[in-house]
Amino acid sequence: MLTREKMEQHQIGFYVVVLIAAAITGLLAKRAVHLLDHSALISVIIAVLMYGMFTQIPFTSIRQSFHNRRFIAALLVANYVAVPLVVWLLSLLLPQETPLLLGVYLVLLTPCIDYVIVFTYLGRGNEKLMLLSTPILFVTQMLLLPLYLWLFLGSEAMRIADPLPFIEAFLIVIVVPLLVAIVVQWLSRRYQPFQSWLDCSAWLPVPFMALTLFVIVSSQIGKLTVHWNVILTVIPVYIAFMLIMPWIARGIASWFRLDIASGRALIFSSGTRNSLVVLPLALALPGEWSVIVASIIVTQTIVELVGELIYVRVVPAWILRDRES
Repeated sequence: MLTREKMEQHQIGFYVVVLIAAAITGLLAKRAVHLLDHSALISVIIAVLMYGMFTQIPFTSIRQSFHNRRFIAALLVANYVAVPLVVWLLSLLLPQETPLLLGVYLVLLTPCIDYVIVFTYLGRGNEKLMLLSTPILFVTQMLLLPLYLWLFLGSEAMRIADPLPFIEAFLIVIVVPLLVAIVVQWLSRRYQPFQSWLDCSAWLPVPFMALTLFVIVSSQIGKLTVHWNVILTVIPVYIAFMLIMPWIARGIASWFRLDIASGRALIFSSGTRNSLVVLPLALALPGEWSVIVASIIVTQTIVELVGELIYVRVVPAWILRDRES
């Protein structure tokens, strides 16, 4: 008999199978998966995933996390000091072509505000702190992205930093699921049917994470064949970023004296990027720039999803292990 505990124990293998199936489907059934290639559909699926995740967080004790100022400081240092420095150094290894650099900067300079919470939970990090940090990350990246694009690319890049796609994604995949989860939790204490609803919601994260992976990979992988030369150039940079940032984040966590779970949350935040939210920015660019930048961002999504499946095992087992009693 399938139980939620068994499903969660075997979720990594399940996700690997889903990724393989999505890649095959996207390459062989392009007409069919074209129906999945809609940002609104992806946003709705992620919103349901986030709702399932939020319902598992005990909001009665979450206010305690507001007092963790060290974590917020570490989060800002990791994402807005360490990450930009690493990204700039890695970009020196790339051809100095504006569309290529723009795509890399767009996706690597913006910390994730949605499914990083799920991966933090799966990697035994403090998902409550990640949840609380999403408004801070949302506001700071909107303010700082234009600045970093100007520093790295010049004033021409300023015009693409439109905050509206960020606001729309934040409302759909964070605010609405969060409010619904809070209401359901509040009602579950007073009415038994809502307690049953809450119990059923605990089943959502694993299947909807799998659905998210399938829809993104199957609908986007066909676009990557158009610019293989660009794709092959940026993949090593994305892999290097995911290899470097956990160790830097671990050092920052040690510097700020964070506990183990908070340190893992910092690692996931610094290594997980906002590819799904910045994709609309790329699609709004004119002509061939739109295709190139979008391809670069989608490539990062696929590399990151694979990397996150490794993170959830490697981070708690090797990079930041539980201290012995």
